[in-house]
Amino acid sequence: MGLMKQIPNIITLLNLFFGCIAIVYILQPGLVPLYNSNDLVLVPDVTQLGTQYVSIPEQMFMASLFIGLAAVVDFFDGFVARWMKATSAIGVQLDSLADVVSFGVAPSLIIYQFLRLSFAQQDNGLAVNIIFLLPAFFIACAGAYRLARFNIDATQTTYFKGLPIPANGLLVASFPLIYWTNIYPDITRMLINPWFWYAIIIILSYLMISKIPMLALKFSGVSFKSLLPLVIVLIIAIICPLFFNKWVGIGICLVLPILTLLSNNQSIKKTFPFVLIFAVAFISAFFINWLAVPLSFLLYVILSLLTKQSKQV
Repeated sequence: MGLMKQIPNIITLLNLFFGCIAIVYILQPGLVPLYNSNDLVLVPDVTQLGTQYVSIPEQMFMASLFIGLAAVVDFFDGFVARWMKATSAIGVQLDSLADVVSFGVAPSLIIYQFLRLSFAQQDNGLAVNIIFLLPAFFIACAGAYRLARFNIDATQTTYFKGLPIPANGLLVASFPLIYWTNIYPDITRMLINPWFWYAIIIILSYLMISKIPMLALKFSGVSFKSLLPLVIVLIIAIICPLFFNKWVGIGICLVLPILTLLSNNQSIKKTFPFVLIFAVAFISAFFINWLAVPLSFLLYVILSLLTKQSKQV
């Protein structure tokens, strides 16, 4: 196989590379964020006296960035392989191996660190038995099982069985960003509650190993050319807040799902659930910041349950 044919595999390995960097940032001591343990307000000034502080010794917010970059790469490697007519069995296996690291192992470590922080709030919490932290790795195990099942299942052509592991990774990666930027004390309290994390572990693990039909950005009989008008409008919506006015972009996103649903172009109409998710994520990001990610994830799950793309096997 020529070098050009290896380009999709190199892109896939970039996904793995970003996942490895994310793991380094999760485990590497860095800037120490401190917050007031009484009112849970983040404070950068460690010279304040008379207040108890609890620290996170890892730069998990940088891990979120690299998991996001891994997701972008993961989204495009398949398109590049099909465009270059370079799809291969080794590419499929590489994709799964990269995904289990970037969207399985790295998110598990994020949850592991948040569990440590949660128990640190309790008396003698720093001496917590590791058995209470190990459930974090159920996420990685469930993700590996889901990917292995996907690789031997030829029926998942227009939908997924179970939650796709990149969605799991992006949701978990949003939590450090929420922790650092959130202004709501109740949200901070939730993120340092171990029971919240045990619930997240159970829900995400179940969704990944289940056979619940989930929406996939895969459409039969749909070409990129037929979707070009929609892509152009989406790009305009993204560019507007960067260079012009955010309200123009918000206005586009408000009407775009309706126009998509009413479109005579059947290819565009098929994208309605994803256009709706994009619109909700885009608009909510201006008002609730990174909380837009869990909101979009919840919408994705709800739309998947409502949209019967295939009978459950």
